[in-house]
Amino acid sequence: MERSFAERVLQFNKGLKYTGILPEGIRIMNPFMKPEVIAINETFYRKYYGDPNPRKLLLGINPGRLGAGATGIPFTDTKRLEKACHIKLVTFHTHEPSSVFVYKVIEAYGGPKRFYGDFFINSTSPLGLLTRNGKGHWVNCNYYDFPELYASIRPFILDNLNALIGLGIDTSICYVLGKKNARFMEEINREEKLFGNLVVFDHPRYIVQYRSRQIDRYVADYIRLLSEDKPG
Repeated sequence: MERSFAERVLQFNKGLKYTGILPEGIRIMNPFMKPEVIAINETFYRKYYGDPNPRKLLLGINPGRLGAGATGIPFTDTKRLEKACHIKLVTFHTHEPSSVFVYKVIEAYGGPKRFYGDFFINSTSPLGLLTRNGKGHWVNCNYYDFPELYASIRPFILDNLNALIGLGIDTSICYVLGKKNARFMEEINREEKLFGNLVVFDHPRYIVQYRSRQIDRYVADYIRLLSEDKPG
């Protein structure tokens, strides 16, 4: 019997680890080391990905502390898990601004069941990255923020992009979130020929932080592009 998309994702997540060298002052954030995150993932993915059907990929940058870095589910904080996905958590609570926008898109598309039946969200780097700020606190950073970081993590990125495709991704198109993320993905795709076409969106965090008055227009843009080549 063919394994479901959910079981493939769960195996992928549990196997994620970074064994390479990192520049000084950078560390990896791996939420999948926590049993409570594995439990959340099992509930979420078996609810929405319990079939073997292929999905098209939306690719973020790398997990943030309050979204996938906490729940293990990209662009999904605990508020969206409870309100939109009806998965209640009692051990911790997070609010992630990008999650607010992404779930507006999901609702406009027809809700989580329909959206996740067509799409799978992950990140160019599936594990989060942290750096120390001027006050000595560990804060989010992006895989492309420092040339030496990207050089170090690029083999990990390539290995995991291929692994993501192996989950059952329709490679005719990939939706890339964030214009700088897209510049790196375009280079990778030219060299590796992973996807037939890349469609670029402004990143949800950018929209929420700098274009909040235009959120409805951005939601409409996402829906239009996601629906132009609707799966199935």
